[in-house]
Amino acid sequence: MSETVWDINLTWFYWGLVMAYAITILSIIGVVLSENRNPLKSLAWVTVLLMFPIGGIVLYIFFGRSIKNKRMISRRNKRRLLQKRPPVADGDYASGLSMEHRQQIELGRSLMGASYYPANDVRLFHNGADKFDALLADISAARDYVHIQYYIITDDRIGHRVQQALMERARAGVKVRVIYDHIGSLGVKRAFFRQMAEAGVEAHPFFRVAFPQFATRINWRNHRKISVIDGNIGYIGGMNVADRYIDGGKFERWRDTHIRVQGPAVAALEYSFAVDWSFMGHPLPEENVSAESYHGGAGMQLVTSGPTSEWSNVAMLMLKAIGNARKRIYIQTPYFLPTESMLRSLQAAALSRVDVRVMIPERSDSHILTYASYSYILECLRAGIKIYLYKGGMLHSKTMMIDDDFCAVGSANIDFRSFEHNFEATMFIYSSDTNAELRRQFMADQRLSHRVKEAVWRRRPMFQKAKESIVRLLSPLL
Repeated sequence: MSETVWDINLTWFYWGLVMAYAITILSIIGVVLSENRNPLKSLAWVTVLLMFPIGGIVLYIFFGRSIKNKRMISRRNKRRLLQKRPPVADGDYASGLSMEHRQQIELGRSLMGASYYPANDVRLFHNGADKFDALLADISAARDYVHIQYYIITDDRIGHRVQQALMERARAGVKVRVIYDHIGSLGVKRAFFRQMAEAGVEAHPFFRVAFPQFATRINWRNHRKISVIDGNIGYIGGMNVADRYIDGGKFERWRDTHIRVQGPAVAALEYSFAVDWSFMGHPLPEENVSAESYHGGAGMQLVTSGPTSEWSNVAMLMLKAIGNARKRIYIQTPYFLPTESMLRSLQAAALSRVDVRVMIPERSDSHILTYASYSYILECLRAGIKIYLYKGGMLHSKTMMIDDDFCAVGSANIDFRSFEHNFEATMFIYSSDTNAELRRQFMADQRLSHRVKEAVWRRRPMFQKAKESIVRLLSPLL
């Protein structure tokens, strides 16, 4: 009799667990659907939860939660920062620009209050050696302050050179602040940053990933690469602090793009750094920006976005720019996992006889992301988009050139993660000279690339196509 009771109790316990488990899965699916996210992303989460219930719950806890509309800075501190900016001309600030460009600028203002700054000097870097030589020289010449923010700061050769330069300035009385992403720089020994602190450098990780906050922070990474020196020199682009940006690492070459800015737009870079610094719980930087205008220079608008943004700022500005294109759209990105709206916009442009070219690496530093990127190629080719696979090494450049007088350089890739999960920063540049220089580099890179032909691409092995299709299901989560 006791065995029978035991069996009944065990059966009830088993079915109780099954019911609790099923209710948990259905509840999480209900939460996913109720958030009214991008349907593709919601479908990806539902698929993962149904196919891999246990792993799906863990993945959702780590990667599925939202912090949209979370305030990064108080209204009081925002007012204080805005008062430190140099005055912005609101009258004829966009004189000489087309109506389409004026609308783009107004969109940036509406989304995030991004000011447009005319008359900036721009210097482009297409390799790490030149960029770091310039950055180290500017750091060494700093007199008031140095603000450095990177997704990755390593303790290799170039990392130590940057570390020593910052420590030397801190010992000389210059205020030095450093933000690095905790996950991006996870492999760096603690002693590296401790040495900075001992020399007077304020170096702190963004969103430190540690228990108990581990599950709530791991998915939101600060991918920005921004530097500001003395309020009159700024840097932004795709390069992190690591030797591979100079010697290529495991690749023959590491092709990337970064820019050095002098002019009033430096204020936007400083503002972005200060907001992130405040978000980390530190007092606002007190330094002012005193950058001067450069007659005939480039107009610039810094667009930042992240998981706290109400809108996908960078993506929306890019969509607006693509929709404005009349002649050409050239894009370089290391990972090509476009959202549905981005893909349709590029297809519509190509079908309208706009010359649309997308360049991605033939082999990237992530096999999974390479497979996912390849899964979108056929849809592009069918619409007339020209796809180029860069064979000269790792193409890490994140650039966009549209027509003759607009371009963008920054940290955002054309993928779901950059548009929705990462804190990103992209400089939108209104300049025919900068556009022309970027186009010249694009054509040089194109000579090291292979153009994909639709007939050949269709003949790929079935196993290759299957791998790409499977990985694509998870592309909204990658």
